[in-house]
Amino acid sequence: MQKLLRWSALLAVLLLVLAACTSQGASPSQSAAASSAPPDAAAICAADAFHCVEVAPGDPIRIASALAITGDVAFLGNDSNFGIDVAIADRGQLLGHDVEIVHEDAGCGDAASGQTAAQAIVADTTIVGVIGTTCSRTAVPAMPVLAAAGLVMISPSNTAPSLTNPDKDDFGGPFYFRTAYNDNVQGAAVAKYACEELKVTTAATVHDGSPYAEQLQQVFADKFKELCNGTVSHQEAVNVGDTDFHPVLTTIAADKPQLLFYPIFSPEGPLLTKQTADVAGLENTILFGADGLKDGAFIAAAGQFAADKGMYFSGPDLNFGDKYTNDFLPKYYALSGTTTPLAPYHAHAYDAANILMDAIAAVAVTDADGNLQIPRDAIREYVHNLKDYPGLTGTLTCNENGDCGSSEVSIAQLKPDSTGALVYTEVWTTRSAS
Repeated sequence: MQKLLRWSALLAVLLLVLAACTSQGASPSQSAAASSAPPDAAAICAADAFHCVEVAPGDPIRIASALAITGDVAFLGNDSNFGIDVAIADRGQLLGHDVEIVHEDAGCGDAASGQTAAQAIVADTTIVGVIGTTCSRTAVPAMPVLAAAGLVMISPSNTAPSLTNPDKDDFGGPFYFRTAYNDNVQGAAVAKYACEELKVTTAATVHDGSPYAEQLQQVFADKFKELCNGTVSHQEAVNVGDTDFHPVLTTIAADKPQLLFYPIFSPEGPLLTKQTADVAGLENTILFGADGLKDGAFIAAAGQFAADKGMYFSGPDLNFGDKYTNDFLPKYYALSGTTTPLAPYHAHAYDAANILMDAIAAVAVTDADGNLQIPRDAIREYVHNLKDYPGLTGTLTCNENGDCGSSEVSIAQLKPDSTGALVYTEVWTTRSAS
């Protein structure tokens, strides 16, 4: 009897505990409902270091481009903008919202234009992220302005090594990324081609003082000496806006270099190219430009002369496969009204835009009023952690300093196509040289 009473008491206690758990806890159905409850948008935005961009129902998600879209280098920026436009058209709506692009002209020749564009962008608090800049020079002052507002910038065409080197003053910082390659790759490719294919042993360089040009020619010079024990006789500088290059070319011609590498832009690049014909000692010098000149502006200004000289140009390898050739390019041509690309970074801009839109889709939450809340710092974290991304330009992974791009470089010459028009025709690529 006593034993029975003890078991009865124990059972009573267990029943009381079960009753308490049932009344205070959640039933299985309640637990399932709780686990599927929408995220707390207010808490997410409060916890984000830069809070959220709010997009009301029916309003577009707004991103910006900060590219060179006027002047002599407009071909470069507009080429990228058409790539962005194709990406937005392919995406359709994003999370039930249209995607709207705001275009700011970040220029190229004047670094301050990058800062001006960035200031205009951060003044518009509806903008979620930025594709830009075209030129490394304008990225340097733009990035701190954007980062202070918590805006990610992904460049399709910045290539200066310093932008992703934390030991340099020009380091872009945690909100800066690029889908273009690093010029440590491009400079080495030009040196390899010069040594192994052109068989030259002497060279000279010209730059315009920009981070892009100065660093690219230095990588070339270092690698040229390393790979083939080459001699670099001169590393000269010109100014943006110069029109007479005879003095600097005369200095270079004194040593009759076999190759002249000048990774500068228009209009200086075409002028310098044609003025080589006036300088004794450069008659047999191989002329070599880079991606900053590989656009329609150069063809219009100096194309036939360069083609006759057999001039070379480095740039990204555009052999991106069937999707690029059969799907992307027809859409690009329909938007641009051209039959050849304006410049070499349209596919990189397509990838940059898609990465930004994917980041938005991954981190955005809807609040109780139906507004879309997009946490700014969460976008940065998404891009920072990007790995094995199936981009148009290849499989992309961002390293800790913002380099996300593929590393394939091609060498091209200007040659007539089937219609007689001059086009940049690939003659060598690191894809087959590795």
